[in-house]
Amino acid sequence: MKVFTKALALSSALTASVFFTSHLFAAHHGGGHDKAHSNGLVTVKSSHSVADTADKLEAVLKSKGMTVFTRINHAAGAKKVGKELRPTELVIFGNPKVGTPIMQCAQSVAIDLPQKMLIWQDAKGDTWLGYNDPAHLKKRHSIEGCDAVLKKVTGALGKFAAAASK
Repeated sequence: MKVFTKALALSSALTASVFFTSHLFAAHHGGGHDKAHSNGLVTVKSSHSVADTADKLEAVLKSKGMTVFTRINHAAGAKKVGKELRPTELVIFGNPKVGTPIMQCAQSVAIDLPQKMLIWQDAKGDTWLGYNDPAHLKKRHSIEGCDAVLKKVTGALGKFAAAASK
C-alpha cells in the first residue's frame, strides 16, 4: 500500500510538473518580485542556484513541520534519456492538517495536492521558484467556505518561497 501511495503521489507530481514546466518557460519574468501569472503560477526570482534554492526550500519546509515527500531533478532525468535540460527541480511537500480541510471543501483539489514548488534556471541563467497560486486553485476547483485556510496557505507559501530564494 505504501508503494502504491508513493507511486500515486509521484505520478500526480510528474503530471503537474510537466504541465507547469511547459508553461513556465513561456511566462514573462521581470523585476525579481513575486508575480502571479494568468496560468495560476506565482514566480519568485531566486538569488541562488537551482540546487541551493531547492536545498534551502527543503530545510525551511522541514523546520516548519512540513513533510517533504520527494524532490525530482528533471535535468538528471533528461540526461538519462540523452536530452539536455537546464537545471530544473520539483519539491513536493505538504501537511494533512492544512490539505485535508481544503479537500473537505472541494475534493477535486486533491489533484493539485500535495503542494509543489518548481525551481528552474531560465535561458539567461536566472533562477526562479514557482508554485500554484491558491487563488487559482480556488477558482479552478470552485472552492467554497475555505477562505481562511486558503489565506493561511497563501501566506505560508509566500514565506517558504521568500526564505528559499533570498
